[in-house]
Amino acid sequence: MDIRKFSLPEIIFGHGSMEYTGSYALQLGAKKVFVVSDPGLEKSGWVKKLLQIIEASSLKWVYYSNVSSNPRDHEVHTGAELYKAEGADVIIGLGGGSPLDMAKGVATVVSNGGIIQDYEGANLITSPLPPMIFLPSTAGSGSDISQFAIITDVARKVKMSLISRSLTPNVSIIDPELLSTVDDDLLISSAVDALAHAVESYVSLIAHTLTETQALKAIHLILDNLRPALATRDPQTLEYLSIAATAAGMSFSNASLGACHAIAHSLGGFFDTTHGMVHPVLLPAVMKYNLPACEAKMATIGEIVLKKRLSSSRQTAEGGIARLHEIFEELGTATHFREIVNDRSAFPQICEMATKDACLLTNPRPATAEELLAICEEVW
Repeated sequence: MDIRKFSLPEIIFGHGSMEYTGSYALQLGAKKVFVVSDPGLEKSGWVKKLLQIIEASSLKWVYYSNVSSNPRDHEVHTGAELYKAEGADVIIGLGGGSPLDMAKGVATVVSNGGIIQDYEGANLITSPLPPMIFLPSTAGSGSDISQFAIITDVARKVKMSLISRSLTPNVSIIDPELLSTVDDDLLISSAVDALAHAVESYVSLIAHTLTETQALKAIHLILDNLRPALATRDPQTLEYLSIAATAAGMSFSNASLGACHAIAHSLGGFFDTTHGMVHPVLLPAVMKYNLPACEAKMATIGEIVLKKRLSSSRQTAEGGIARLHEIFEELGTATHFREIVNDRSAFPQICEMATKDACLLTNPRPATAEELLAICEEVW
C-alpha cells in the first residue's frame, strides 16, 4: 500500500480575513505577540492595520522589522533575543517569503536554542515551536503553507534550507486584499515563484495524487489570471492568484522541489539576488533538462500552457516550454542571467553548492555540478 502524508496549517481564506488575526492569537493562548514584517508593509499601511487588530483583541505586542530581502542568520539571532527579552509567546508574520521565513527562524532558535545553522537540512528541529500565525502579503512564496524556511548564512554565502513539519504555521490567514498594494514587479515575480513551485513539485520524484492535483490547479490559475490582475487589479483575479499560491504551496511543501530552486538558492546566497527574479531565467531551461525523465508530465504542463495538445507528448512538452519562455519575455522579466548578475565566473562554485541543496534530491533527473553549470551557461 502506498501511504503518503500531507501537512497543512489551518487556513482562513477570503477578503477581509485579516480581521480574524487577534481572535486566532487568543485561541492559541497569546498574551504578547511577536510581530514580524518589513518597512515596505509599514509604508503600505498593512502593519498599522494589523497592530490595530491585535490591540482591539486586548493583546500586547512587540514589533520586529529587521528583515532583508534574503533573511540573514544574524537577523534571526537578533530577533530571537528580542523575543526572549520581551517575553513574547505567539509569533505573527506579515509579508512575503522574507518576513515569514524570518518568523520561522526566530521561532526555531527561541524554542530549540543554539544558532540557526544548527537546523540546516531536514528534520533537525526537535522541540516544539511557539504558535505561529502567518498572513502572506504576496501570492508566491508559499511560506505561510510550507514546511520550508530559507535563511542566508552570510559568512558562507549560502542560502540554507530548513525543512521540518514544525515549520508549518498553526494558522495561515490569506487575505487577497493585501495584494491590492503590490506593485507590478512584485506581483509578477511572486506569481512566477508560485509557478515554479507548481511545476517542480508536479514532476518531483515524491509527487503523489494529492500534490499533483494542487500543482496543476496552480498552473492553470496563474496563467489565466496574472495578466488580468496586472491590468486591472480586479479583486477576483487577485483572489485566484492567492488560491494559486496556496495550492502551489500545498504541493511543494509535501512533494518538495527540484533543480530550479536548488540553483536559485545557491545563486541567491552568493549574489544576494531577489529569489523571484531567478525563476523566469531558469525554469524553462530546467524543464528542458528534465524532459527526458518525465515526458508525460511535461506534456501535461505543456497542454495547460498552450491550451491544446500537439501531435505527440514530446512536441507538446517542448512547445509548452518554449511558450513559457515567451510568456516571461512578454511580462518583461529577465530571461538571461546576464540581466541580473554581472559575473559568470562564480557559476562553477554556485553549481557545486547547488548539488548539496535538499531540493535537488527530488529533481526527476539526477544532475551533477557540471550538468547544472551547463544549464546556467545556456541561459547566460
